[in-house]
Amino acid sequence: MRHTLFSFCTAKFLRLFAAGLLGLGIAGTALADEPVNAKGAPNDFVSAVGNNALAAIKAEPAAKNGDLSKINQLVNQYVLPYVDLEKTTRLAAGRYWRQATPQQQKDLTEAFKGTLIRTYSGALSRVDNVSALTIAPFRGDANADDVVVRSTLSQRNGPPVGVDYRLEKTSDGWKIYDLNVEGIWLIQNYRNQFAEQISQNGIDGLIKALNARNNK
Repeated sequence: MRHTLFSFCTAKFLRLFAAGLLGLGIAGTALADEPVNAKGAPNDFVSAVGNNALAAIKAEPAAKNGDLSKINQLVNQYVLPYVDLEKTTRLAAGRYWRQATPQQQKDLTEAFKGTLIRTYSGALSRVDNVSALTIAPFRGDANADDVVVRSTLSQRNGPPVGVDYRLEKTSDGWKIYDLNVEGIWLIQNYRNQFAEQISQNGIDGLIKALNARNNK
């Protein structure tokens, strides 16, 4: 069966994506923000970002109840500063990114951001004190500019989920730009679907489709 831009498989993956990103620090119980050293060890960076996000989530019942304004606030404050969303969108758009105007690139990035944030409401409702994230020992070259931090996310009602985070070293330190959930990378999952939508309706059509979904 042919999958559309908003197929069931994509929706399921996005829920896992949101759980994975928000679950960065499920094992932690920090009561205050931990210092985030974006220029430190990749594993320590991922752990600190996650602990701070989780602590903020646990302190906000409105977010766990699906308040999108609160979710947006928490994501913008605790997660997005450490995510290169423009790179994620650019790689997902592939060759079409170069064909887009600067304004279209900006609009597409914002629309894709909205698509991802929408999924947080469902992921937040499943965060509990039983869940735990185990970060695997780092086996790559910490001096490399592109690394993968591997982890396993345990759940109350389901088998453990493998979650890998791809990071790039920028002038500001590490940035997360891709996520692998059970063998499927976020960028890879979207590339063909974005290409199909753009070939049919253009870049503006893709932006319109994403925003229409975001506003439901």
